[in-house]
Amino acid sequence: MTQSFHIVIEDDVFTRVLDVVLNPQCTTERKNAFADFFAHDMPEFLEWAKSQKNKTTHLKNCTVTFVHSQEELSEQLPKAHAVVLESLQLEKSDIEKAPHLIAVQKYGFITKNINIDACEARNIKVLRVRRRANIACAEQAMMMILALAKRLSEVNKLTSTQLLLKGGFHPKPFDRAHTPSSNWARIPDIQTLYGKNIGIIGMGEIGQEIAKRALSFEMNILYTQRNQLDQKSEVQLGATYLSLNDLLAQSDWVIAQLPATPQTNHLLNSSNLIHLKRGASIINVSRAQCMERQAVLDLLKSGHLGGFALDTLWQEPGADDDEFLTYPNVILTPHLAGSSRWNAISDFEEMVQKLDLALSSQYMPLVNSALKKLLCSLSRLFAF
Repeated sequence: MTQSFHIVIEDDVFTRVLDVVLNPQCTTERKNAFADFFAHDMPEFLEWAKSQKNKTTHLKNCTVTFVHSQEELSEQLPKAHAVVLESLQLEKSDIEKAPHLIAVQKYGFITKNINIDACEARNIKVLRVRRRANIACAEQAMMMILALAKRLSEVNKLTSTQLLLKGGFHPKPFDRAHTPSSNWARIPDIQTLYGKNIGIIGMGEIGQEIAKRALSFEMNILYTQRNQLDQKSEVQLGATYLSLNDLLAQSDWVIAQLPATPQTNHLLNSSNLIHLKRGASIINVSRAQCMERQAVLDLLKSGHLGGFALDTLWQEPGADDDEFLTYPNVILTPHLAGSSRWNAISDFEEMVQKLDLALSSQYMPLVNSALKKLLCSLSRLFAF
């Protein structure tokens, strides 16, 4: 006995991978686009996608519908067996429209957009995935902090007196009869993260991953966002909630961890960056659009900004004559934070496996019911 399950998926540039994996109607253009997207890490992407569906038991014969809004989600819920969400809401009233709903897969681990109690009341499984690309972004942020703190981009491979002099430094051996030889290159302004304040603007999934890592360096975690976290989460993260201006004034390291939306566009600008603590550094592994480019440049020119690191530029690819390239205390990388592609591959393998297993809770009772009916018919047959 087979059943066709209807999977409703919130449209996102990454959840579209499920279109390639699960949807027999997926277009050739999309398949080829993702094959190209994954090619530098996984040349056999399309073979992998096919293998994932073949490994499933209950997703081999499914239909897939992508939705772009709350309205479209609401329209599809009456026939949905499973829903994959990132940011769309699933409230009690939505769940009441979905009589066949078996599982909700959050594309992430924070489920504040899903009414967990309403799901539990209906025995609807709520699945989560701790996205490995988000973990990679947090690692990139910490790498950039450490590189700026230790002036790594400025001193890398400057290991001789001549190279250090060319780099603008003034190396000179110490009197070893009396002193150690540590930092004989005499590099000033090297920082230690211990005890420093890190201010995270946007304590979402990546922001929390950054906070966990900063906590291991024994930094003080400050944060701001539209809605304060619950007390339990704040305790777990060791995080203190502040207004944006207070966070800028108190932080040694400011992490702008926000998506590019009309609400976040130029959130950091000349009006509020005047509150930034002198010598503080700004790190951004999300989207540059949340910062006013000229305001950041002005802080660099004045010497007020201690350092700046950015992974996703205002314009991609970047320009060869970008003024930011002229500053030694600036680190720019070409949108690498979520890499490698194996992060996404592992995320989607986990999600497909969890969905398939969750759907078995609906499928197996149907099979058992059919078997009971068959056995009952056979028993009546052989009774004569």
